[in-house]
Amino acid sequence: MNPTSPFSLAVAAIVLLTLFGVPIGQAMIGGSILYLWLKGMDMGSAAEQLLNSTYSSYLLLAIPLFILAASFMSSGSVLDRLLRWCNALVGRFPGGLAQVNVLQSVVFASMSGSALADAAGSGKLMQTMMTRDGRYPASFAAALTAVSAVIGPILPPSIPLVLYALVSGTSIGYLFLAGVLPGLLLGAVQMALIHRLARRHRFPVEDAVPLRELPRITREALPALMMPVLLLGCLYSGITTPTEAAGVAAAYALLIAAFYYRSLNLRDVYQSLQQSARTSVSIGILIAGATVFNFVITSENIPASLSTAMRGLDLSPLTFLLLANLLLLVLGAFLEGSTIILVILPVLLPTAVALGVDPVHFGVVAVLNIMIGLVTPPYGLLLFMMTKIANVALGELVRATLPFLGVMMMALAITTLWPGFVLFLPRLAGYGG
Repeated sequence: MNPTSPFSLAVAAIVLLTLFGVPIGQAMIGGSILYLWLKGMDMGSAAEQLLNSTYSSYLLLAIPLFILAASFMSSGSVLDRLLRWCNALVGRFPGGLAQVNVLQSVVFASMSGSALADAAGSGKLMQTMMTRDGRYPASFAAALTAVSAVIGPILPPSIPLVLYALVSGTSIGYLFLAGVLPGLLLGAVQMALIHRLARRHRFPVEDAVPLRELPRITREALPALMMPVLLLGCLYSGITTPTEAAGVAAAYALLIAAFYYRSLNLRDVYQSLQQSARTSVSIGILIAGATVFNFVITSENIPASLSTAMRGLDLSPLTFLLLANLLLLVLGAFLEGSTIILVILPVLLPTAVALGVDPVHFGVVAVLNIMIGLVTPPYGLLLFMMTKIANVALGELVRATLPFLGVMMMALAITTLWPGFVLFLPRLAGYGG
């Protein structure tokens, strides 16, 4: 690639702006405008692409609604009941509170859809509980909180999968179903490792909750646990579109948090709306910037050229997936996940489809790679986040994370090598892939 070509200069401008602290979405818009100017194209095309990206996709409305639902469901009373239910189920096993940390990530996945939100919210609470009175080493608790937070964006409702549906045109309903088994597998391998580590290091076991108490605890947590059932029921019954299902989820979260659990007042609702709006705007700017930059990438004919080059190498679908895994793991350790989904995956997807890789399978594998990248040393975003939350040294945190990375790579290998595992539930629901 010519280092003085308009595209190279546009990429350099994006990198430079990012290094100066400009948000990545705005940096992509700035670099794209530079490209249009250098090519002598109408710079109004940037505004046209930006408006098209934010106003022509009805699916985009699902993102702020899922974020709002998560904000309503993160109120104290709801969290307490769900954590109590998780503790009643797995607290009695070796490494009880560590097991609860993983299970609560699986449960809260139905409310946040974001690894960072899970780690900063319920994960921060679990970190405090695990390190109280020196019960678990701070580095182990922080590592576990980071790796368990990765589960959330694989299970529905997943904001990364919504973004992938946006750029790929794939059914969000089938993507949500495809993420269920890989997400549960990720939780299972983490819990199995905890069981082994707990016996080796003699981690404490929580006081067993009497089995006669389990029905009552389940009954108290049931309205919150019904959130994913309601969401998937709306999607697959055909009653609602994905965006309407997100609206139903937000309304349901508000109703049970405010009236059933009585943990929300008007001030809390206002703060939830504010917080959700800020998060949604930041994601919206990123989507707009990525769409403008994707117009530049398409103008350079990069996806088609890459697809032709890959076909010329005579790659098998498996070889392509392994190369894509490597690329996405590396990028995930350096870049924010949404940027990779919005900018990199549209370049890789035509090649994947041309080689016969199922787009739903590819989407789940890609998101799983990107999420693991969040806890991949040395620059995984969740690692840096947990060093601040837990006040532990990065080196100690990385050492505690490595065993979990090993079992997560096993889950990634199963997900990559066995498409039928990922597509089992979508096919039951009528998917023809």
